[in-house]
Amino acid sequence: MSAHDKGPLLGQQVSGSESYDPSLLFPVPRANARSTLRDARFEGFGEDLWHAYELSWLSPSGMPQMYTAVLRVPCSSTSIVESKSLKLYLNSLNNHRFASAEEARATIEVDVGRVVDAPVSLELFGPDDPAMSGCAVDAQCLDTLEVAIPETPDKARLRAEPGAQMRVCTHLMRSRCPVTDQPDWATVVIETRGVAAEREGLLAYLLAYRNHQEFHEQCVERIYTDLKTQLAPEFLSVHALYTRRGGIDICPWRCSEPLPAPNYRMHRQ
Repeated sequence: MSAHDKGPLLGQQVSGSESYDPSLLFPVPRANARSTLRDARFEGFGEDLWHAYELSWLSPSGMPQMYTAVLRVPCSSTSIVESKSLKLYLNSLNNHRFASAEEARATIEVDVGRVVDAPVSLELFGPDDPAMSGCAVDAQCLDTLEVAIPETPDKARLRAEPGAQMRVCTHLMRSRCPVTDQPDWATVVIETRGVAAEREGLLAYLLAYRNHQEFHEQCVERIYTDLKTQLAPEFLSVHALYTRRGGIDICPWRCSEPLPAPNYRMHRQ
């Protein structure tokens, strides 16, 4: 029985597989969450960047190979891949022998691409590669502001103020997994041109996600769509850098222009 037949793996007691098993991958249609964006629909560009820190398989001679990796899934894909199913799938590679790292990379791209119904890319790095080093975000941090936190995210709190642009961040973003109800923490970076948001209202809106239950990708699209609807900026970018679980972190990014996705990680990731 495949993961597709068993349903979502999040919240289930699942032992995984000791042999290569692409059937573990489980799709979650993007349309499910996009249909709940109230009086707007998602229109933009972007990618979901997954950083994997425990990627391993065997060489032809049976020696373990160890990599870190960045998996890129376009936001135009039909589905996202459920995070637990991806972790179980990657773990199923641990005892599988690949002729080369290139063969392993191509296999993962094909398997994940088939599930999300779009081409994906995987970039491999050695465990000590500085490309996976963390950094500090270049943005005005809102976290010294004192605000009252609403019960739920209310886009009416997003108000324009004088200013031609802004680049701000908060390290206090928290949402909840819609299946397990576990908290997910992130740094959120928002950039606009043509208009700026009133800082206190923006921070209150973002902190209201504390008890909001949606997957990472869906939270970012909701934030992006609400900002676009309320402020009508000339340019808008929303980037959430979630902390890792089970050896993987997810960094969804949505933008009003088809630019290259930001390719960095925070120190706490």
